[in-house]
Amino acid sequence: MDRRLERLERELMLVARCSVLTPRERKGQATDPQDPTTQPDTGTAPRTEPCTPTRLDRSGYLLLSRLDAEGAMTIGQLADAFQLDVSTVNRQTGALLRAGLVERIPDPGGGLARKLRVTPQGADRMAAERTCRQTDLSRLLESWTPEDVARFEDVLTRFNREVERQEGRAWPRETDEAVRAAE
Repeated sequence: MDRRLERLERELMLVARCSVLTPRERKGQATDPQDPTTQPDTGTAPRTEPCTPTRLDRSGYLLLSRLDAEGAMTIGQLADAFQLDVSTVNRQTGALLRAGLVERIPDPGGGLARKLRVTPQGADRMAAERTCRQTDLSRLLESWTPEDVARFEDVLTRFNREVERQEGRAWPRETDEAVRAAE
């Protein structure tokens, strides 16, 4: 089992570096200085619409996805959800605010802390990024059988839910019934 865990740890590390899932700037390519939340397209395959030349960076995509799934949240709530320091989340959300992808709103529950919510522009950018990632993933898995893709999804979902259970931080997601109905 030790050797299997070594190989599994290595494969998970390699998934984390996958540019299909987390586009990164390549050396020598500059990002748009007016939009600090973007990275150039780093895919190796030629892009077709609706993918854009600039992509949301990993933190921007994760933050927008969480706000989209859960609704308006404070910086502190986001920091807790991602197990990050408040100053880190403040810096990351500051880039989203400057780009007009999120906005600060008063707490709908009457609390003192202001919350962040996704703007229509942010929702559009997130949807475009999600489409790009799904297109890239589709290309990556095009030689897989539908059964292999389903099995991979099931095992990965099980793994992620176990991580969430152990950390006590579930990611908001569709219910299993809603997922089955959409298929």
